[in-house]
Amino acid sequence: MDTDIIDHLKTLYTSEIDARNGYEEALEDAEGKGLTSLFRDMIALHHGNAEELAGMLINAGETADDSGSFMSVVHRTIMSVRSLFDGLDGSVLPGLIDGEKRNLSKYDDALKAIAGIPSISSTLSAQRAKISEKIALMEQQKAAYEAAT
Repeated sequence: MDTDIIDHLKTLYTSEIDARNGYEEALEDAEGKGLTSLFRDMIALHHGNAEELAGMLINAGETADDSGSFMSVVHRTIMSVRSLFDGLDGSVLPGLIDGEKRNLSKYDDALKAIAGIPSISSTLSAQRAKISEKIALMEQQKAAYEAAT
């Protein structure tokens, strides 16, 4: 596997870890209220994606470091501050949707680079589709929240 492909996989892996870490902070700060079930679903989704990506990296002879990047710290801080002032209700959905759309963009970049390797591209396409489904769900929740406020 060439270094460009490995770099894309590492980028996706780190993004998945960062997203999972942010949702874990949100879940902790939500204290069983508001969007708790969404946070749990997103943790499971990003954790599963990260595990699959880690397997690909390990198969390529790379290390899968699950500490994430500085963005993990940023995501956790944002969720903690939001929970202190506004609570973690539907008002956080626009930010979550934007973050997930940035993740989709990273998948798009990776899929372009990996087009010649069907086994990897099929896994990435499936992961991208799951994230896209969650974005659609969040957009529905956002519309319902906005209609109610």
